[in-house]
Parts: sequence; structure tokens; C-alpha cells
Amino acid sequence: MGHDDGTIIIMRVTTGSAKGRNLLMVPGDGTRPITDRAKQALFSILGDWIEETRVLDLFAGTGGIGIEALSRGAEHAVFIDLNRKATDTVAANLRNTRLEKQATVERTDSFLFLERYRGKPFHFIYVAPPQYQGMWHKALLIIDQRPDLLAKYGVVVVQIHHREEIPLTLTHLEEYDRRKYGSVTLIFYANAQDLAEESEEEDEIENDETDEFEDDDFETDDDDVEDGDLEDGDDDDLDDDDLDDDDLDDDESEKSK
Repeated sequence: MGHDDGTIIIMRVTTGSAKGRNLLMVPGDGTRPITDRAKQALFSILGDWIEETRVLDLFAGTGGIGIEALSRGAEHAVFIDLNRKATDTVAANLRNTRLEKQATVERTDSFLFLERYRGKPFHFIYVAPPQYQGMWHKALLIIDQRPDLLAKYGVVVVQIHHREEIPLTLTHLEEYDRRKYGSVTLIFYANAQDLAEESEEEDEIENDETDEFEDDDFETDDDDVEDGDLEDGDDDDLDDDDLDDDDLDDDESEKSK
């Protein structure tokens, strides 16, 4: 299915208020679209957390990630791309999905935007630049040096081909997950301090559950001891009865004498 200008529809919104709506592709091959399979997997991982978040879709292309986030309940999405065809495509896709009131589309360089932005922090930043140009790690390094861009417990996801990966030394961000779907590799980052706090909270919850379990065991042991005491009491009663019977036998023997 296509248009006279060569724009081809091959993507769609998978879930939410705009589910099933087709998305226009940017003419040419300068963008990096994400497959529906990888997109569904990504948002399955994020889950309900995406609701009421602020989203930054860098190198936006078709705007598929930001639009999917809005469809699933995100509060606002900012789309950044230097290519006029891309920003025009994002604007058209927002109109088609009726999500334009929750979005901002800017035609500007993504690196300059990251360096100059002074607004509210974002909960979710998606980085998917054109392939094999070394742009993904440049963007990630800028985000790493500007922790104010990311909200508390925020997430940065980078979409690359596995052949593009290079080792990076990060100051504030830390990788905590990665997934591969065909040619698409998604790498998840978060603030290292946030990850440490979450880990401590999980440990505390686990310790509390362990303590509760041990307390339950202790109570059960007390019950067992009490039952045992009752059984011992029963045995004592029986022994006393036996003694009484013997005494009766002795009395009878004396009478027979």
C-alpha cells in the first residue's frame, strides 16, 4: 500500500487508543524503523510504567516509538529529527492517530537538543539514529553527562544493530538489560544510583518476607510443643490411674487374708 509521493505504509500502532492505525514511513532509506515484533516486545517490558510519562523520541523518523507510548497512556512526547521529511511524517502520523495535542515535533539536530534542553526531565528516552554512523554512542554519552535530562527511575533505550556495538565508559548511566529481535538489538540503561536504590529496596522486601516466614515457623513450633505438653499430661494421668488400680488390688489382697 503506497502513496504517489513514494511514502509506503508498513508500520502500525500495536496497542492502546490508536491501536491498528497505520503509520507512514519516511521516504528514502535514511531512517531506522523498528519492527512491530521488537516494538511490542519493548512495550511489553515497560508495561504500565509508560503511563503518564514524558517521552523523548530522538532521531524520531516515523515517530513510531513516541506514538506507541502516547497510545499506551504516556502524558507527552517530544519528537526530534533534523530531516524535514521525517518531521513531516511524524506530524502526519500524529494527526492520523489523533495524538497531536499530546506531542511536540521539532526539526533540529538531536545532539544540539540534548545539549541545550532545559525543560522538564523525561522518563523515557529512545535513541535510534541512522545505522553505522557512530551516532548512538555520541547521543548516549551526552545523556550520561546530563543526568538532569532523565527523571527519577527513568529509562534510556538504545536501538542498534549488534555489529554497531562498542564498549563505552559511562559515569551516571548503567546498562541493566538487553534484548535481541532479529537485526534489532535493544539496550536498556538507567541511572546507576536509581538501580542501586531499587536493588536495596528489593533486598529489604525479600528480607522482610524471609523474617515473616521464619516467624510463622516459630509459631508452628510453639503449637507443636503445646500439643506435646498435652500428650505428656495425658500420659501422666494414665500412670496415675494405673497406680490407683494397683492400690486397689493391694487392698483387696489384704482383705482376703
